[in-house]
Amino acid sequence: MRAPHTAHGHDRDREASVGALVGEVTHDLTRLVRTEVELAKAELKEQGRPAGQAAGLYGGSGYATGLALALASLAAVFGLDHVMDRAWAALIVAAVWAVVGAVLYATGRRRMRSVRLTPERSLDSLKEDAKWARHPTG
Repeated sequence: MRAPHTAHGHDRDREASVGALVGEVTHDLTRLVRTEVELAKAELKEQGRPAGQAAGLYGGSGYATGLALALASLAAVFGLDHVMDRAWAALIVAAVWAVVGAVLYATGRRRMRSVRLTPERSLDSLKEDAKWARHPTG
């Protein structure tokens, strides 16, 4: 035999269902955040792999170019040795390379400031999720 509904008993049922709904929403929100974090990781990995490969190629190219420039510099010193003292020739070649290095550094620094390695889509999605969690009805 069923107990008659009282106002107090009806409130307990409502609290239980509200509690279950809150628990379900919390579980879903947790799962959503985990999924977004996994997406961000995948996005960074996707962006990072080609960047790492390109950096390796740049490194190898820089090493080979450095060797070639060292030999060309030595040749320039010996070439200028016919016109002036060898010490002055070496100093002039070193000064030229110092200027080239400073220009390359300044250019690289300026370009590096514009590089962004952030998972933009995932961050935007997480911001939208947080906004929705604060105001789920609109």
